[in-house]
Amino acid sequence: MAGTRQAKPLAAQAPSAAAVAWIMRRLRNALPDLEAPAVEKIAEASRRNAFQVLMGTLLSARTQDATTHSASVRLFARADSPETMWPLSVREIERLIYPVSFYRTKARHVKATCRLLVERFGGRVPDTIEQLLTLPGVGRKTANLVLILAYGSRRNICVDTHVHRISNRLGWVSTPTPEQTEQALYRAVPRRWWPDVNLYLVTWGQHVCRPIRPRCGACVLAARCPSRAPR
Repeated sequence: MAGTRQAKPLAAQAPSAAAVAWIMRRLRNALPDLEAPAVEKIAEASRRNAFQVLMGTLLSARTQDATTHSASVRLFARADSPETMWPLSVREIERLIYPVSFYRTKARHVKATCRLLVERFGGRVPDTIEQLLTLPGVGRKTANLVLILAYGSRRNICVDTHVHRISNRLGWVSTPTPEQTEQALYRAVPRRWWPDVNLYLVTWGQHVCRPIRPRCGACVLAARCPSRAPR
């Protein structure tokens, strides 16, 4: 399975394993009452189909979940494999995925990625981070999420803006970018929780620990969160 880390991670003073476990268990217990992120829904609906997870994650960047999900449904209804999606024109892909953010750029990436999957990888989505990163529009967030959701990797942490924000708010890391946060989290979080970090923190970030006006009064982590808003 894929390699994960790069050198020289940045981190705050690492939290104890017990402190991380307390937070993760509290989040796990709270999640059933909240709507899952769009790519998690895509993974479940497609039975962990790596291609659909990859496409859904590509579309999700800087896009609301409801928009990502509906665009993915339209796209997969038209073509659900690299072989059937590659022949579509960029203009048709644009029409299918609109109004996701940067839909024109993403349409080009979708078509180019499908071509490479067919020509270079025999129509199969790669299962290593090094190969995934060679695909157009695929960064570490997308690659890590594909490895976790489609291939069941327990060696990767996927960091998006929610994970970056919340892990800094919790004091797990002290990092300026999501890329640095990923590297720091490999040291701060016990390995058993790595595959769950994205699902738990993204769901919480969408519903409770929001970028602006976080709902600290409704947060199950407030008792141990150093960034909670004063009452």
